[in-house]
Formats: sequence, C-alpha cells, structure tokens
Amino acid sequence: MRALVVGDSGGIGAALAAALRARGAEVTGLSRRRDGLELTDEATVARAAAGLDGAFELILDATGALEIDGRGPEKALAALDPAAMARQFAVNAIGPALLIKHLHPRLPRPGRGVFATLSARVGSIADNRLGGWISYRAAKAALNQIVRTAAVEIARARPEAVVVALHPGTVATTLTVRYAGAHPTVAPETAAANLLAVLDGLGPADSGGFFAWDGTRVPW
Repeated sequence: MRALVVGDSGGIGAALAAALRARGAEVTGLSRRRDGLELTDEATVARAAAGLDGAFELILDATGALEIDGRGPEKALAALDPAAMARQFAVNAIGPALLIKHLHPRLPRPGRGVFATLSARVGSIADNRLGGWISYRAAKAALNQIVRTAAVEIARARPEAVVVALHPGTVATTLTVRYAGAHPTVAPETAAANLLAVLDGLGPADSGGFFAWDGTRVPW
C-alpha cells in the first residue's frame, strides 16, 4: 500500500507514518518545516501535490492547531476576536479543504482509496454541552461539512473512495498539553493504532462520515 501523511512531523502525524511503515506500507510525508507546505498558502499546497507521483490508497491529513499565534481557545463570548477566529478557520477548515482539493485526484480510480482528516469531537454541534471554544469548535464544524460535501463529489468519479473526518481522542501532544485538564490522554502511538483500525473497517457507504477513535459515529 502507498500512503501519504500530511503533517508527518507532528505528534499524531509522525505516529501514523511510523505505524504505517510497520505495516509494510510505502509512506510519503509532507510537512511545513521540511517541504514548505503552508496550509494558508494554496500555491504551496498545489506545488506539493504536483510533486507527487502515482496514486495513494491512503491519504491522511494530520494537520490542525488548537492554539494559533499564541492565542488559545476562548472561554467566553467576550473573548471572541475576529482575527483569531479567521486564523482558526484558515488552519483548521480552509487548509484541509485545499488539501482535499489538490490531493483527492491522487486517490486510485478504480479501487478503494481513503482520504481522512483529523477533526475533533468539539466540532460536533449536537454534542456541544459546555459551550466555549467558539472559534475552534466552529472551524472543526466547518471542516466536517467540507468533508461531507467533498465526499459526495468525489464519489461521482471514484465510487469506491472513503472520505471521512476522524476524532482521535485527547492525544498527549504539544497541541493539547495545556488544555487536556482532567481528560484522559493517550500516547500518539496509541491514537495512530486506533485511527488506522477504524479506517480498516470503513467502506464507501461510510464516506462523508465523522468517526471517533473507537469506531463510533460522532453526531454532527
């Protein structure tokens, strides 16, 4: 199997790449620090995609950020800042949308191909009981809609494709270290194994869905 991991220099991305190599997969990685891939600059995304050869049975987007430019998630409406909110959307929604735009042609046709992106349970509107974190929640909710919509279009040309959003749980990385609180965390290696196990069990009928690390569907 050929796999592409975007964000393979991060905690979850590196663990996913390592787990796939342990399975015998041929893994290609893309990252900002090594390849100059900047999610907020479409030209760099297009350039990275153009530099790839052949098809990938699995494309994983392991990008995303909770704290951006030193600004963490808001605790109340009074803390809402339009510039910080725009950055959340740029990194957590628009960036992944650009990855889907430029990388989905690398999925096989015909044959099963998977495009998975990391979302978050807090992006679920139905599951929101606590409030707060408005910008991050809204950006992840937007990402979920992007995945759902992209899956419909991609299925027209690639009916065996699986395009999904994944909630990895609370993973012990630099992204969550200041915000995990009392939530139990798992190591990136555990998260990677969980996510790959979920993807192993998904088929075209699941495309456009939102799945947690344990394989359960997350409500929109």
